[in-house]
Amino acid sequence: MSVAKIPAKTPARPPGRSRELPEHLKAYKGVWVFIELERGRVHPVSWELLGEGRKLADSLGVELAGVIIGPDDGSVVRAGADAAAYGADLVYVMEDPILADYRTDPFTAGLTALVETYKPEILLLGATTLGRDLAGAVATTLATGLTADCTELVIDMETRALASTRPTFGGSLLCTIQTLNFRPQMATVRPRVMSMPERCAPAEARRVDHPLAMAEESIVTKVLDFIPDSSQETAHLAYADIVVGGGLGLGSAENFRLVRELAAVLGGEYGGSRPLVQKGWIPADRQIGQTGKTIRPKLYIAAGISGAIQHRVGTEGADMILAINSDPNAPIFEFATHGIVGDALQMLPALTDAFRRHLGHTARAA
Repeated sequence: MSVAKIPAKTPARPPGRSRELPEHLKAYKGVWVFIELERGRVHPVSWELLGEGRKLADSLGVELAGVIIGPDDGSVVRAGADAAAYGADLVYVMEDPILADYRTDPFTAGLTALVETYKPEILLLGATTLGRDLAGAVATTLATGLTADCTELVIDMETRALASTRPTFGGSLLCTIQTLNFRPQMATVRPRVMSMPERCAPAEARRVDHPLAMAEESIVTKVLDFIPDSSQETAHLAYADIVVGGGLGLGSAENFRLVRELAAVLGGEYGGSRPLVQKGWIPADRQIGQTGKTIRPKLYIAAGISGAIQHRVGTEGADMILAINSDPNAPIFEFATHGIVGDALQMLPALTDAFRRHLGHTARAA
């Protein structure tokens, strides 16, 4: 694997450094997206990656495929139909009762067998708990390169290499990584980093079935029980339409209640920057940013957050960003849609009261 730290958004090699693709790699064609199917439900990041995969496939002039591994209970068929609606040209399917629950060994064996048989040049997975585990195991088994937590994926047309951009050095820099001498080129992308593509009219994708060829007796890990976490109080920041975030500018953990109050009035979610998690002001599942939750809300209100690069990467997909900071030179003002230079401890209660009056009036009028 070749690693090159070059500016983001400029993956092309300098003139005069064109590189011919090695002969043994020319057999690899196509862009694959792993469709994460668990207990009958597809994780939305799979559709986000199909949208991004469509762009990569079109750049390369190849087909886009979805890869679905799961039990033979009908959920794979449904997922395949959805994959076609989100742009997949074909779907590789592996169905087996053994695959009813995620376990590293059978899923790694299954996906590895598919890759070795059909030879994709690019394989994308969601950077979820399942996806991270599977991607690392498959990349290790195939002895190929894997770039994790990418924020941008483009094709270097001079080499047909996938240029994967991700934050590095604690989020202070961006680097672009290319896997030049191995295939497939693998990358994981966190939920909500890429935009959700539009669902097309009902379409059909070609289906290619492949057996797992593994017996239950050969798998060491056994699933004894499943305990759903739907009753737990967890944050749903990634898919919230409105998010209010707080930073160190709030001054204390006690003042963070102002963020929660505004979020409650707006019917949104709340979170904070990484330093607040490190100080214990908020739990880790409320962290917003590249090393926390990536968000794409319709409205993001950031109060007392300076806007370091890792926070920017995790929030700049929002439709509108309202930044509140007492420092007029805070980096967050460089990418915010609207900015207020002022004390967050004064602005947050004022906004809460204003929205409460406005939304209360609207509710009565309705």
